[in-house]
Amino acid sequence: MKNYDRYTYKVTWSSEDREYVGLCTEFPSLSYLHESRAATLEGIVNLVKDVVADMEANGETIPEPIAEKNYSGKFQVRIPPELHRKLAIEAAEENVSLNRYVNLKLACR
Repeated sequence: MKNYDRYTYKVTWSSEDREYVGLCTEFPSLSYLHESRAATLEGIVNLVKDVVADMEANGETIPEPIAEKNYSGKFQVRIPPELHRKLAIEAAEENVSLNRYVNLKLACR
């Protein structure tokens, strides 16, 4: 069985449900509601564990935990020419490359 503890979990308050909701990024269709934050995390982890076991039993492909994926550090983004020009000017004003400038902008988010 894949290590279900390595998936990306999130617990947040749901005003609509008036309970905490537990989510798992790798399984976006799953959620778990409970009034206790701790019980919500335990609930979503156990739900994912059961789903992974069921998927294994049925020979289905199990999502890889995001935390275990390797990333190259490169990705391409298409932007309007006007924005490209604006960023290039800002980078030049900061005396850094466009790549470095965008990297710094993304890191500050």
